[in-house]
Amino acid sequence: MMPSLAIRIAALALALLPAFGAAEAFAFGSSVAVSAEVTAEEGATRIVLVASRSVEATSFLLEKPDRAVVEAPGLNCQLPHEAGRRRVGLVAGFRCGLFAVGRTRLVVDLAAPATISRLEWVDGPVPEVKHLVVELRSADRETFRKTARAPGRDPDTTGSIAAPPGPGPLVAIDAGHGGVDPGAIATTGDYEKDVVLAFARALRDRLVAGRRVRVLMIRDGDVFVPLDERVRIARDAGADLFISIHGDSMSNPKGRGATIYTGAERATDLESAKVAERENAADAVGGQIPPAVRAGVSDILHDLTIRETRGLSHRFAGVLQSALGTVMQFTPQPHREAGFRVLRAPDMTSVLVELGYLSNAKDATLLLSDDWRARSAAAMAEGIERFFGPRLAERAAVLP
Repeated sequence: MMPSLAIRIAALALALLPAFGAAEAFAFGSSVAVSAEVTAEEGATRIVLVASRSVEATSFLLEKPDRAVVEAPGLNCQLPHEAGRRRVGLVAGFRCGLFAVGRTRLVVDLAAPATISRLEWVDGPVPEVKHLVVELRSADRETFRKTARAPGRDPDTTGSIAAPPGPGPLVAIDAGHGGVDPGAIATTGDYEKDVVLAFARALRDRLVAGRRVRVLMIRDGDVFVPLDERVRIARDAGADLFISIHGDSMSNPKGRGATIYTGAERATDLESAKVAERENAADAVGGQIPPAVRAGVSDILHDLTIRETRGLSHRFAGVLQSALGTVMQFTPQPHREAGFRVLRAPDMTSVLVELGYLSNAKDATLLLSDDWRARSAAAMAEGIERFFGPRLAERAAVLP
């Protein structure tokens, strides 16, 4: 059993070479975690990660919600999709992945207040295998609160891809979730973060090929990007349009269809409010404390700028719905509003597109289809170019 595990670790490390390049794979991905086990006994709950070598590991606690976070730069988590979904002892669930470029996090959702009593690497049964042991013990609320703290300042580097210079409109494509935040899980077991990144890349390629607009990718890899950072990247680059790509999920497996959201203080309906609440929780999922919304934002929302921007967002939503109508099935109410954090920029046309329900077998099959992805990305690109049509025509008219 153990030799086969060592072989699997070696195979995964080699498989990473094409994705990262040789230098990056050995610098960052040379320690590969392939499995995790959670046990509870004698008042302690232990998570044991099985990896190819030990790397530096540190930990801290976060409150609201209660989480234990282990940072392990240089560790590449390739855990099975079912890992971390079952509650055991003090562990309600966990996930492992990139928090930022070169920074991996194991984020543990706690079932009750607890402290990390042990964090160390131990030898596995063969030299090619190491075990990272994370031991949790119960604590009262006051002890947990005193121990919990905010992590150090997060890096500005997120893996975003800079937009090429030029006079054309700039479109920021935001593939939702990423890294330590997998998003929804499809009926096939695939992660939302991977499904939407594949779509975002297809949309980018189609827009670049059209040569009518410029493209900024908020993330172009499996990396976690905080919500407000996504908006900051787009605004700092001067983006004219921000499109956040997601896959929806619900308890009813029969629900299906795409939805286009624009920002608003009050949600269209209860379902829209729940979708926004779920998407806005991404920072907590990634082991970050979300920044509070500034006091006075309610006043800004009445400014002429925000009204004009939201009007443009509504207009684009209509154009996009028309363009996608031939390739996508929409929900009965295809355009809705809700208070998404990524749609709060006062000066940037912004929409969030839920491509379909990953919890529905038919939608999940479509979202994973290369043919559907290519046709839908082409239709979305056509809608984007149509939205910028007057501006593009005006620019063409003044060119010699």
